[in-house]
Amino acid sequence: MVRQMNVGYCRVSSRGQDLSVQLEQLKDCEKIFQEVKSGRTDEREQLKLCLDFVREGDCLVCSRLDRISRSVKDLMNILSYLEKKGVSFRCTEQNIETKTPEGRLMIGLLATIAEFENDLRRSRIIDGIEMAVLKGRKLGRRRLLSQDEEKRMRTLRAEGKKIRELEAEFCVSRATVYNVLSH
Repeated sequence: MVRQMNVGYCRVSSRGQDLSVQLEQLKDCEKIFQEVKSGRTDEREQLKLCLDFVREGDCLVCSRLDRISRSVKDLMNILSYLEKKGVSFRCTEQNIETKTPEGRLMIGLLATIAEFENDLRRSRIIDGIEMAVLKGRKLGRRRLLSQDEEKRMRTLRAEGKKIRELEAEFCVSRATVYNVLSH
């Protein structure tokens, strides 16, 4: 008989975030797959490796549902795939697993709520941006150089000044010089 293995998966969305809390929750797993990727992308290599790795009788463990997926459809596809392989799924923070009918129900409900919250957050962000634009606020990064400085930079370049000289004179990066010169 093949021994059941707990296989962990953890993910954060950006490099500034830390996996340590999730790793602590997965300390009982014999193997852990971890990555730094947005949950919204399909390009989660470690998740694909994890799904290929698990075998019949294993249990895939993650800390929260939103770590393995951010859409109900994606989660249901993953759970269906695991079920076909004979692999159970457990979520440590929400204390649910797919071995029971109640656990499967809770996963579906929580995934739907999480997706709804995500959609609301995105909608509020878009509303905030639209309101700021209506109020005349300029969005994006503040300009490093005034229009007069940019005009002067283009004039100096036309007169033969080198890029590195423009960088030094205006105290900006090479990318900024090229950006100004391209407009």
